[in-house]
Amino acid sequence: MTVSLVGAGPGDPELITVRGLARVRAAQVLVHDRLVSSELVAQAPGLRIPRAGMSQAQINRLLVAYGRRGVRVVRLKGGDPFVFGRGGEEALALARAGIEFEIVPGVSALAAVPAAAGIPVTHRGLSTGLVALTARDRHGNGIDFARYAHMPETLLVFMGLDALPSIAAGLLAHGADPSTPAAVVSHGTLPDQQVVTAPLDRIASAAGGLATPALLVVGRVVQLAGAIAGTDDAPAARVIGETA
Repeated sequence: MTVSLVGAGPGDPELITVRGLARVRAAQVLVHDRLVSSELVAQAPGLRIPRAGMSQAQINRLLVAYGRRGVRVVRLKGGDPFVFGRGGEEALALARAGIEFEIVPGVSALAAVPAAAGIPVTHRGLSTGLVALTARDRHGNGIDFARYAHMPETLLVFMGLDALPSIAAGLLAHGADPSTPAAVVSHGTLPDQQVVTAPLDRIASAAGGLATPALLVVGRVVQLAGAIAGTDDAPAARVIGETA
């Protein structure tokens, strides 16, 4: 296979798949995102190219150009390539250019980051589904607040830390219950992971000072975080991302 679109997982380098790691270790050219672990990048024996400063169109052209040379190219992306990773765009560019490629799925932050904070995104009796969104800008423009304010499922918002005050205000303005449990997980699965939980009407102020990348979780499942992660009196298992 000429080009491999590989998911690196949510942050912790040990959460890459076996196949993904094998592809990285065999890469003659590695094109990687900024948030991919430096430990994983260092596993690649060939040329390493950071994405920094390149547009998506430039990335597409780069993958096609190296793919045409017949070298083993790995596009290493955080999480899963097909979950807010633009892997579909890169796959289409390669397909249209006639370049042979494969998809190596990764552990998505969609479920892994909440899990690292002790939050199951679904739980019997609390939530039977989930909705995942991205915040288009720091004001949360593009989110249909009226649609999501009353849903019983878990709401996950990627890349929404800067927009958090606007997101919370938008949901509340459209009738969301102010007491709805919410959490922000910063640097999920990493040793410096931080988790803040608060009711929806206070989550923006409570999460002030957290660093990106961060994931917003809204829904009744958040109330389990304390018991599962061990911040309540209940016994708990160690959660990935916490220090021993």
